[in-house]
This record gives sequence, structure tokens and C-alpha cells, in this order.
Amino acid sequence: MIKVGIIGSTGYAGQELVRLLLGHKYAEIVWYGSRSYIDKKYADVFGNMFKLVDSKCMDDNMEELAQAVDVIFTATPQGLCASLVSDDILNKVKIIDLSADFRIKDVAVYEKWYGITHKSPQFIPEAVYGLCEINREDIKGARLVANPGCYTTCSILSAYPLMKEGLIDPQSLIIDAKSGTSGAGRGAKLDNLYCEVNENIKAYGVGTHRHTPEIEEQLGYAAGEPVVISFTPHLVPMNRGILVTAYASLKKDVSWPQIRSAYEKYYGNEKFIRLLDENVCPQTRWVEGSNYVDINFKVDPRTHRVIIMGAIDNLVKGAAGQAVQNMNLMFGLAEDEGLDLVPLFP
Repeated sequence: MIKVGIIGSTGYAGQELVRLLLGHKYAEIVWYGSRSYIDKKYADVFGNMFKLVDSKCMDDNMEELAQAVDVIFTATPQGLCASLVSDDILNKVKIIDLSADFRIKDVAVYEKWYGITHKSPQFIPEAVYGLCEINREDIKGARLVANPGCYTTCSILSAYPLMKEGLIDPQSLIIDAKSGTSGAGRGAKLDNLYCEVNENIKAYGVGTHRHTPEIEEQLGYAAGEPVVISFTPHLVPMNRGILVTAYASLKKDVSWPQIRSAYEKYYGNEKFIRLLDENVCPQTRWVEGSNYVDINFKVDPRTHRVIIMGAIDNLVKGAAGQAVQNMNLMFGLAEDEGLDLVPLFP
């Protein structure tokens, strides 16, 4: 049995980790960390956990936690994990960080986009970017995994095969993405109040969103050259889900079957990536509550572009589900353990 500690267990992603791990055959949560609710019963914070979790919330003492568990999930704001991690801790326990602290390899880029000083840049080189479908083998031997962001997971997986196969111009990629409000976290914010969000859709972080360099870096690895994208996220009035619609110029004339073949090459055997039938567009409702990524595309011969579409649940494949998938790889378990979830509907 894998002993698990969660720092940040009372945020949306942290609670989703708890939900998923309660159904995991080989994991036991022994530490429900939360700065805001220390000594409060976890089930009093989340009523859905009544009679499922009897534990009280604990602090974020990573040194003590490392003595008690096999793996630590840090579902915390940027900067916290980097301020707590040490070589001594990493020699005792595996860490899966759901923040952005170790996702970007260039510390100067991280500090520019996030506006904070990185507290432990010495660990950035060894951190493995935890996109399982692309970095599976490296994840298996890692002691520190940087769990990808939600927008980035959907954006990268949707475009990766076309970048890898050189079918699109890497500099032409434009990503339009939409997210439910849980993507902004559980903290109280004026812009996330019901009356501000309901009956409304808005762009935000235009040209400045912090997931931009993460997408560029990972797609740059696929393309074999630096990639610069236009990325615009939007907030929509729903709880969960991310929908990405991306546009890129084709390098040559290709047919639908040829592009489909590129996707099949990389994702044909992937459990959690579903390549939809021709002319079926991904919808967030069909992945809600699951670890699936639904992907499709449309070739537009008139503009000589391909339109790429992807949908995920931002709290599952975009956060907690992917983190559990990473844990499974790190401990030699079946990748879908605890994640064999049928999407919720309605």
C-alpha cells in the first residue's frame, strides 16, 4: 500500500485527489494537509466526504510528512513547493507537484511569467514534466514530477502529433481555450462570484497568461525548434471543463486520413486519449469527471489550415487525475488504477 500525503488537500485539485485516491486499490491517504483548516475535520470542509474521511486537516510540514509517506502531492499555489523541497526530502519521498514550480526548465522564464523568485532552481533540471502520454518512461524513474497545467495538457496533447510530424508551421499556432471557473481555484475572488460569472464569457490574461511559456516549451521539444504561439484563455460559466480550439497553417497539402494517421501513430494505443470519429467535435460534457482527453481536427483547404480541437476535465486530466496517473507510473502500477472512470452525464 502506497502511503500518500497531500499538501493543499482543501483546494479544488486537492479535493479531487482525495476523491480519486479513495477509489485507488493501492493507495492510502495518511496526511490531509491544509494551512487554512488545521485541526478541522476534512469532512466538515467537504460534506461529500462525510463517513468517507474521518481524518482532520494537518499542516504543511514537508520534513515531517516525508518521514510518514511514500509520495507527496503538492496542490498549492506557485512558489510553495519550491520553498519546501530539499535534497534530503527527495531522498526519502517522491513528490508530484501540481503547481508550476518545476514545469519550466528556464528559471528566468518562470520568474518573468510568474513574478516570483524561484526558491530551489537546483531541482529544475531533474524534474520530469508529467505528461504521461509523452514522457512515460522518464516519469517511471523520477523522484520529482512537475504535473502539467490544465490548459497546457489539453493544448499540448491536441497539437503534439502534428508538431512532431512536421505537418504544421510551428510559428503559426493560435490557441483559443475556454475553462470552467474551478480552474481559477477555490479562493474567494471578485471575478469568480456567481453574479460576475453567470450569463457571461470573457477573455483574460490576453497575451500574458502564465501557461503560455509551458505550452511553447513542450511543443518546441516536439517541433525540434523554438515555438512562439498566440494563446488566449476564456472563462465560461460552468464548473468544470476545458475546450481548446487551435488553428495552424499546414506545411503541405495533406488529407484528413493522413493527419488522422499521425494522431493514430502517437495515440492509437493510449487509454486516456480518445480520437473521435470524423466530423465529431469534442465537448466538455463528454469528458466531465473522467481522465479522458477527446481530440479531433478539421482540415480547411480554403485557408490551408488545420483546426485542432480538444476537451478535458480540468480537475481530472488537467490536474488530479494526471497526478494519480503519474503516481501509478512512478510506483510501477497499472496506469489506469483508480482512474477507470466513466464520464458523468448529465
